[in-house]
Amino acid sequence: MGQTKKSYVLPIAMMFALFAMIAFVTNLCSPMAVIVKNQFGASNFASQLGNAANFIAYAVMGIPSGILLKRFGYKKTALLAIIVGFVGVFLQYMSGWDSIQSFWVYLIGAFIAGFCMCMLNCVVNPMLNTLGGGGNKGNQLIQFGGVLNSFSAVFVTILMGSLIGDATKATIGDANPALFIALAIFAVAFVVLLISRIPEPEQESAPAKSANEPKIKDKHSAFSFRHFNLGILAIFLYMGVEVGTPTYLLQYLTSAPDAATPGIGMDAGIAATMAAMYWLLMLVGRLLGGILAGKFSSKALISCVASISIVLVLIGMFAPSDIMVTAFGFNGSEGSFVAAKVPVGIFALILVGLCTSVMWGGIFNMAVEGLGKYTAIASGAFMTMVCGGGILIPLQGWIADITHSFQTSYIVVVLCAAYILFYALVGSKNVNKDIVTK
Repeated sequence: MGQTKKSYVLPIAMMFALFAMIAFVTNLCSPMAVIVKNQFGASNFASQLGNAANFIAYAVMGIPSGILLKRFGYKKTALLAIIVGFVGVFLQYMSGWDSIQSFWVYLIGAFIAGFCMCMLNCVVNPMLNTLGGGGNKGNQLIQFGGVLNSFSAVFVTILMGSLIGDATKATIGDANPALFIALAIFAVAFVVLLISRIPEPEQESAPAKSANEPKIKDKHSAFSFRHFNLGILAIFLYMGVEVGTPTYLLQYLTSAPDAATPGIGMDAGIAATMAAMYWLLMLVGRLLGGILAGKFSSKALISCVASISIVLVLIGMFAPSDIMVTAFGFNGSEGSFVAAKVPVGIFALILVGLCTSVMWGGIFNMAVEGLGKYTAIASGAFMTMVCGGGILIPLQGWIADITHSFQTSYIVVVLCAAYILFYALVGSKNVNKDIVTK
């Protein structure tokens, strides 16, 4: 008698929805930096501390997330993450209250929201990889989940730009509609996930153990694998490419021409539309990546896009800033789409979105390939390294501050992309196949 094949449509759909939630909350940080610069008079470095707090939370919560996942499973870990995320976003909303008006409350809220993003990432990536059966198919599911992630990023970037309008007058209160949407998403997601049945692959496949069976300490761990160790460094540096590129594109377009670090002085709504094009290309790239990931190896995909990223960022850095081209964006102040002039190098930076679209899933897929029983804890360690965004993004802002040039700061992005290329070509090979992982 044939065995009935299980359907994983619902759990896959839930993981896709959580992927979208991660992007919505995470991508609040870059537009909020524009508000913080105006409301609190912050420098480029200080304005990115919200981004930093969100990503540094991964360093604190990464390993505990893996432990929670191992002990309580996917569903309970995700439910706890949603509660934490609700608290974090609510604190960011509170920071704009007239009675509070606190930069520190905003930072604490971003930090707590980062806990949520880390926990959710720790759930969705291994879950999709497992449901896809690992290998190219596992990577394919992660890429399709990334499509919704990118769509959410596009939406929140354009929404925040339209809410901010004139960057010189922006306050945290202007962002309230976006914060309310985030809170509503958390509430709905909690209810839906609570009543949904989510499979726990590792728990379901784990052999039953006798109560009297002695516990044997495993002399190996995920860190026994060289390709995993190099992979988590790759994801640390990847954050500098994915987040650094659109963050300082937005800063460059909104900064006044006479500012300490000069920019274009563009309306925040139009600038956000330009930045949203980056996330839109990530959506397109992830959709294509989801289709192609089943046919091409992660190594081939990452080698290709890392090489192209380096070229595009160098063009963005060195293309003459006085050569302008026409672009269209949504003017938040007027509530309409208008034409605007932007430097030609901006479009090279926007195109980087096509390249970063497949990097996350590809790097994760290569890093955990062959880890077997070590995958859950490895996922927590992997998430820890997302803290790279909390270090590299402010570092890029510090370089912009001391050089008075947003273009020069992109050297950080170039160096990060160069390492990712090295990892795909050399570092991703599993040289520890002698370790038993079952």
